[in-house]
Amino acid sequence: MGKITDQRLAHAATIAKSGSLQTAVDNQTLPRFLDLTVSEALLLGLLAQNVTKFFTVLGHGSTEFGEVLRIYQEAGLVKVMGLHNEIEASHAATALRWITGEKAAVVTSIGPGALQALAASLAPASDGIGVWYLFGDETTEDEGYNMQQIPKPDQDLFLEMMKTMVKAYSLHTPESLPTALQRGWVATDHPYRAGPFYLLLPMNVQSKQMTGFNLSEIPSGEIPRMGAADGDYDKAIDWILEARKPMLKIGGGGRNASQELIQLLELINGAAVWTPIASGVIPYSNPRNMMVGGSKGSLCGNFAMENADLLIAVGTRAVCQSDCSRTGYPKVERVININSDFEDALHYRKTLALIGDSSSTIARLNQLLDQTQSQRRRKPTNWLIECSEKRHEWESFKQQRFQTVTLYDDFWKRDVLTQPAVIKTATDWARANQAISIFDAGDVQANGFQIIEDEKIGQTFTETGASYMGFAPSALLASAMADRPFFAIAMTGDGSLIMNPQALIDGAEFGVRGCILLLDNNRMAAISGLQKAQYSHDFATSHKKPIDYLKWGSSISNVLSLECKPTMKGLVEVLNKAKEYNGLCLIHVPVYYGENELGGMGVFGRWNVGNWSEETQLLRHQIGL
Repeated sequence: MGKITDQRLAHAATIAKSGSLQTAVDNQTLPRFLDLTVSEALLLGLLAQNVTKFFTVLGHGSTEFGEVLRIYQEAGLVKVMGLHNEIEASHAATALRWITGEKAAVVTSIGPGALQALAASLAPASDGIGVWYLFGDETTEDEGYNMQQIPKPDQDLFLEMMKTMVKAYSLHTPESLPTALQRGWVATDHPYRAGPFYLLLPMNVQSKQMTGFNLSEIPSGEIPRMGAADGDYDKAIDWILEARKPMLKIGGGGRNASQELIQLLELINGAAVWTPIASGVIPYSNPRNMMVGGSKGSLCGNFAMENADLLIAVGTRAVCQSDCSRTGYPKVERVININSDFEDALHYRKTLALIGDSSSTIARLNQLLDQTQSQRRRKPTNWLIECSEKRHEWESFKQQRFQTVTLYDDFWKRDVLTQPAVIKTATDWARANQAISIFDAGDVQANGFQIIEDEKIGQTFTETGASYMGFAPSALLASAMADRPFFAIAMTGDGSLIMNPQALIDGAEFGVRGCILLLDNNRMAAISGLQKAQYSHDFATSHKKPIDYLKWGSSISNVLSLECKPTMKGLVEVLNKAKEYNGLCLIHVPVYYGENELGGMGVFGRWNVGNWSEETQLLRHQIGL
């Protein structure tokens, strides 16, 4: 190994001195044909794609690649964060790409570790975030069972499993590495449907020496975006001009089209409703913004969905909770669907699909619509007035809850803060202090996306695609890995924090500056509430005794644990202390759970779940959209 180590040290030093792999090859300080191991060649391929951040949980299936990472980190070419859980690693990598745009890879061993990361990759797969996953895999010579492989005498079982999720590749043959890198590049950098890419690394292949590997075969570059859709814009304009109650439903694919969407709203005299992943795409202050809609939507968002006659869907997958399991638009007669994906664009019946880049397509539609409306005018309607009245009702509804700061709680046996009051105060504080809000799955998240008042994209990140509990605390690790560290608040419930508590240990280890705001109601309240609504009883979603989270946090060096007084002033005080602290802070906030409707934001939509399914499905088929 001495010779191989020396080679790696020399290669890393040369690349570091040159500034990049491509520069080293161009100025011939690094030969174009290079002798190196598969694992080092893989790392060079990732460097060429600007993948320099690695969240790792190393094991016997990844020690070889880990050694390459060690050498290249010492040369200053990569940054490695060795963590305690693969789910945590996946969430951190996802958050880094989502919040900062910086690319990252997750490295695990074979078997259980890879499967944990696979489970967590539901989040980037659902939210359209490109992340590399490098998994150890069983050896290629089939000498017998490898420890932690799937215990079945068949080939490529992990590959079959990964391919079922999204894109995967097994590096069975070392010389196929350039193809693997190309497929991973397209999957993780796809401009419209980015997602995870799983590269399986057989344990005996990683250390194989390749003679004269051609560095020119390593793919890199920029993947071009689509242009405006080629479609029947004349028909789209006719439909818009004939509609009396047009609305936009904006999904993640519309996040880059904020200005175009605002202009379109004015031209069509329409109302906007968005999915949680697109919060901020229309400023909260815009009077046409009816906020979130769906099974946990706002009064005004759901009003717009219930009464619109024309739906312009932009970059949305029509997830069940977002469109009330396809019953969210009972009066819509026509759909203009702007999307880069054919299947998503043709999801609804009565659809005019415009397949292309959303911002370019909307810009073209706006231009043509503006020209047409100089000759043909839409009939005046009271649509915006009706929506505005409903928004005013929603604002009053929210204020009632924000002003109800405390309620008596049967578990805590005292008055404690309500979730709406805490979330409102915390998100207002975050915007005022240029802090990012990251919401975890569960009741905190559901209340949160009904409360947030973002004026632009990037103020709030809420993982609703997979609704993965434990995302927010793990996401804080991205702040310590980022080129430009940021301060964020992980807004989480006790049920979600327990899913990934090791983020406290790793956050302290790697110097995260951020805050876990723990809203503790001693249960998984989103499910308890659903059980009560459906069956009048909650079951197996709470625990009998409180957990001392302050002691838990204080047991970890460099974690500042703070109890919040049951006042908004007390909350602001501890948030200020968290911002001033040079490290990770855990703020414990006991919150209300119970029957009082002022303790939460409520539910105003339908959803095909549990004993609601039959009625919801019947309505869907009656609507026929």
